[in-house]
Amino acid sequence: MNWIVAALISAGFLGCYDLCTKHAVRHNAVLPVLFLANACSAAIWLSLLAVQRLHPGLLSAEFSVPHLTMLQHGQIAGKSLLVSIAWMCTYFAVKYLPVSLAAPIRATSPIWTLAGGILIFAERPNASQAVGVAITLGSLLLLSAAGAREGVHFHRSQWVWWLAAGTLLNSCSALYDKFLLNRAGFAPSTVQCWFAIYLAVFFLPLAAGWKSRLWQRNDFHWRWSIPLLSITLLVADFIYFSALHHPAALVSVVSTLRGGSTAVAFLGGLVLFGEEANRLKFVAVAGILAGIAITMLNR
Repeated sequence: MNWIVAALISAGFLGCYDLCTKHAVRHNAVLPVLFLANACSAAIWLSLLAVQRLHPGLLSAEFSVPHLTMLQHGQIAGKSLLVSIAWMCTYFAVKYLPVSLAAPIRATSPIWTLAGGILIFAERPNASQAVGVAITLGSLLLLSAAGAREGVHFHRSQWVWWLAAGTLLNSCSALYDKFLLNRAGFAPSTVQCWFAIYLAVFFLPLAAGWKSRLWQRNDFHWRWSIPLLSITLLVADFIYFSALHHPAALVSVVSTLRGGSTAVAFLGGLVLFGEEANRLKFVAVAGILAGIAITMLNR
């Protein structure tokens, strides 16, 4: 599959993941949702590992996971730790913010990934990318104004800042993915398998602390969206890792295309959650999508 097409398909599943996340954490305890969702992902990969060990050759090469050294385990565990912090910031923010505001903010992650790609991997932006970045940032200002109309003041809302922190950390994770899949030589299945397992391990003590009431907490309610968000993310990430593993793939362009997930999440927030739709919000989201599209021109 062409890596650009793969990135676009991944974006569609990522938008569905955003909607499942909002449904799972809405009026619900966040930490058990995080643990159970990642436990589902880890269980799927542990099952595939068991099949591979018991019946070698039964699975196709795309799902094969080789033995790793301690150093390699540490490299993937580092990614899981980075993402676990990013997700805690993001999930709590999404719980309290309308998804039609949160998704566009998260969609700006490719802009920061682009900056990292320039600084770390010497990827060179062209004129269209510079224009795209400017349009995206300007659209964020419009989104801020739209949010203020709904009572969400970007400069005063702690959840906007939590979401901004999570977005920046996810950008760092995307850059680290480029290193793992290209320079360190990991296969996509290897990264995703152990990434999912280590995430469940990292969230286990937090879920145990929640269960033991070590701090003031909200009640937890099981929802069908918890395993569904796990499945949509597994599919989105597997296709994403496969795209990024391609020798010609640019992390800045792949991440930019994934930002198209905001269209799915934005429309879903209006239809499924009855969030407010105003003209300014539509213009802002259209601007962010246009900025993302212009960013990838001539690449």
